[in-house]
Amino acid sequence: MDLHTAGHRRGVVCAPHTAAAEAGRAVLAEGGNALEAMVAMAASIAVVYPHMNGIGGDGFWLIREPSGRVRALMAAGRAGEHARPERYREYDAIPPRGPLAALTVPGAISGWMLALDVAKALGGALPLAELLGHAIRQAGEGTPVARSLADLTAAVADELKNVPGFAPTFLNDGKAPAKGDLLRQAALAATLEQLAHAGLADFYRGDVGREVAADLDRVGAPVTRADLVRAQATVAEPLSLTLDAGTLYNTPLPTQGLASLMILGLFERLGVKDPESFDHVHGLIEAAKRALRVRDQVVADPAQSPQPPDRYLTAAFLDAEAAAIDRRKAGQWHATAGQGDTIWMGAADASGLVVSYIQSLYWEFGSGVVLPRTGVLMQNRGTSFSLDPRALNALQPGRLPPHTLNPALAVLRDGRIMAYGTMGGDAQPQIQAALFTRHIAFRQPLDQVLDRPRWFVGRTWGSAHSSVMLEGRFDGNLIDRLISAGHEVTVGAAYGGTMGHAGAVVLHSDGALEGAHDPRADGGAAGL
Repeated sequence: MDLHTAGHRRGVVCAPHTAAAEAGRAVLAEGGNALEAMVAMAASIAVVYPHMNGIGGDGFWLIREPSGRVRALMAAGRAGEHARPERYREYDAIPPRGPLAALTVPGAISGWMLALDVAKALGGALPLAELLGHAIRQAGEGTPVARSLADLTAAVADELKNVPGFAPTFLNDGKAPAKGDLLRQAALAATLEQLAHAGLADFYRGDVGREVAADLDRVGAPVTRADLVRAQATVAEPLSLTLDAGTLYNTPLPTQGLASLMILGLFERLGVKDPESFDHVHGLIEAAKRALRVRDQVVADPAQSPQPPDRYLTAAFLDAEAAAIDRRKAGQWHATAGQGDTIWMGAADASGLVVSYIQSLYWEFGSGVVLPRTGVLMQNRGTSFSLDPRALNALQPGRLPPHTLNPALAVLRDGRIMAYGTMGGDAQPQIQAALFTRHIAFRQPLDQVLDRPRWFVGRTWGSAHSSVMLEGRFDGNLIDRLISAGHEVTVGAAYGGTMGHAGAVVLHSDGALEGAHDPRADGGAAGL
């Protein structure tokens, strides 16, 4: 499968694993629309890329309908009814792994349900069994272990081998699998087959929900059957920001979509003319610092946030923040935690339907807990809560945790519509900004944009140290200028594993469709 494809007329998809992209293309070939293709991809990627996402996690959608309307579908799980601070009194912070980390309801499938409701309203008619068929076969018959899955399993095997369900599912005789080994997930296949026949709601209110709740209770996780029954995705108005190039959209609270829009709003005000220059990289780094500071003060359960996020997207606020950026020197920076492994996927079809979707377990393999009866790998998104009762995101049953997830979409003045996104925790908004500015502001080809070296400011995985992380392909003169400006710089591999798996699909003004995905991942793009 190619990393880049263009000139299609019926539809296009992209994903970080070729099997997921193939599942989406097959749905398009059967007459399905972009939303139906995305549900098939979401199920497939949960099977073949379990280190990055799964049906035990959450998901967020941005949908541009043929009418021009843009909507957000919010499928985030709330903290379970037994997720009370007193349950964690022996800990300084919520444990990042194990049953106590599996403290929020899996929201992803509730989002699939809502997405299919929208798909049917737009003429989608494919049966659920066909949409889940690829994932069922991949889980039951097995799929070759991808490079990144092999690498990350090896990296966390010692940490997770004693977490309930992890070793029997992902290790071979206690050891990480090699690339190309066959990964079979029989229990997950049976769960997906049950959902295909009984309906997706069965995950929350039927036989699957009962089994999930029983296993969670058995291992001592705080989520109950009642929590599952109450789970429901919602439709929301996306955040938006109008720039010279067009209108940008991202997801509202509890996601960090605000930060992604702020970075681009601030950068436009800097008036940078030269791509790949010090002004380009330094400008986006400094914009990111300011946006992430705001994020840390605002992003929370919408019921808890002290300020409406729209106030930080006003011209007056962005003007003042941009004016405070020193164009020659690095500003102060005190990073917060920024871990997060995720998948982003895109789809578009000839009707004008464009979909930007992100699905995640938070850390690689989430909590590490695999429920034996259903094969569900539970997320650890709830570790974003604080045990400090005075904190903005204090742990409380029924509360939504803050999310680094944020799918992006742009409706451009030249008639193009672009859905784009990436994995990467704190780096997500920064990788999005690099992609957008290179492709839209500086008109670099999409495939080249996804290949070019990246950077981000923030904590690296597994480290309390904060610096500007650069891939090793940057020009040495640029690196020297960043250091001279006061940036603390760390240069990594040529294609860094922490630099995201980014992608984009574009519906051009003449109806042609284009898609591309990241060489750092194991996927690509396909179309009709």
